Amino acid sequence: MSRINHNISSVQAIRRLIANQSDLGVRLERLSSGLRINRGRDDPAGLIASENLRAEIRGINGAIENSTRANNVLSTGEGALNEVSSLLVELRGLVTTSANTGGMADEELKANQLQIDSILESIDRISNTTQFNGKKLLDGSLAYDLSSVDTSNLSEVRVYAARAPENGALPIVVEVTNSAEFGQLKFSGVGTGTGSAVSIRVAGQRGSEVFSFGGSTVISAMAAAINSFADLIGVSATVSGTGALYFNSTDYGSNAFVSVDSIGSETFVTYDPSAGGPGSGNEKDNGVDANVKINGQDATVEGLQARMKNNSLDLELLLSPTFGTQLGTSTFGITGGGATFQLSPMVNIQGQVSLGIASVSTGTLGNNDIGYLSSIRSGGANSLADEQAVNAERIVDRSITQISVLRGRLGAFQKDILDTNINSLQVALENVTASESTIRDTDFAVETAQMTRSQILVQATTSVLRIANSTPQNALALLQ
Repeated sequence: MSRINHNISSVQAIRRLIANQSDLGVRLERLSSGLRINRGRDDPAGLIASENLRAEIRGINGAIENSTRANNVLSTGEGALNEVSSLLVELRGLVTTSANTGGMADEELKANQLQIDSILESIDRISNTTQFNGKKLLDGSLAYDLSSVDTSNLSEVRVYAARAPENGALPIVVEVTNSAEFGQLKFSGVGTGTGSAVSIRVAGQRGSEVFSFGGSTVISAMAAAINSFADLIGVSATVSGTGALYFNSTDYGSNAFVSVDSIGSETFVTYDPSAGGPGSGNEKDNGVDANVKINGQDATVEGLQARMKNNSLDLELLLSPTFGTQLGTSTFGITGGGATFQLSPMVNIQGQVSLGIASVSTGTLGNNDIGYLSSIRSGGANSLADEQAVNAERIVDRSITQISVLRGRLGAFQKDILDTNINSLQVALENVTASESTIRDTDFAVETAQMTRSQILVQATTSVLRIANSTPQNALALLQ
């Protein structure tokens, strides 16, 4: 080296020293932060992917938290429903006990009625006070909002789940394509014998009873005697304008039936008027379930009770006898309401699940057909003081079924939707977190090796720079 104004070797050593020191700084930063990507220039493409994965991780965590919160909400409601169910079971026992009027004093009956009133009051209190974080759960505030329901066609509408458009209404079209029928037999009069006494057994869905009629008994008196037991056996009797006697099941559908057979020496012949004439003897006839379509889909029908469940709609309808026994259409809308739970990391209608929780107060348990639970309190139409134990029992049984169905639906929602959703989200969280870690986190084994390399290179280039800086001194030897 014979030039002293520019020390090229020193410049080269400085450049390499700066690069090695910068690389050492990167290794130290990654080891100290635990992240391979600390700024965009470390890996621009990796940063974009990592940030997207971070957002997805946060969304999954939020969905897991939402599902857990929903589980807690429904567990609170289910616990209250369990208590309501226990009260209804106790109420059922009181109704049965109070029906034993022959063995009970009036004071005992009044005491039972007082206890019934207390139970009904407790049910209403539970319905109005059960809440989670200030949100009422069982007072009907989480039920769906319905519009334009024609109560003359639909006696009862219960919507358990619906996926309605945001700020819009979900139209529901109920179409009866085949009318419901009750079981019916007509007295033919064949073989009875003029002026002969007869004994018959009349049976229906609720029970059976034996009736004995004298030879002089008129048709209208026979009908009156049978109708006095209609609630007990599920069969009523009517006299047509032409004087014909008809036996009808009090309920509609294939489960309802009427059966009439003679148990004496005289024959008492009946026949199904829709299937044959007086010459065709028939001792039993079943009703027919209505055929119902809801939004074009065939519903499951028992008599006048129609149910439908798919991915967007889960509801139960009780058709009025007038609507269910003739062909026609009725329309209403679901305009909102229900409890909506966000169970997916993505906020959209596909990631949301809606659930309706109807009121469980005494004014809503039961139905229009048989009456509501509130009617069995003191002064009500079905109170025990008025000897309405038979209908009171039917109302309580219907209420027990309604609470059981609601509890079962909440339990199925927790088990089959919330729990499985949490499990799948946890698996997704594990995999997405692993992917994000692969892109962004520091591999300490690799970075430690790279740091050692950088340290050696910094020390080496420092030594080289010292040698390069001392090289120009060789020019002094030429001046001696």
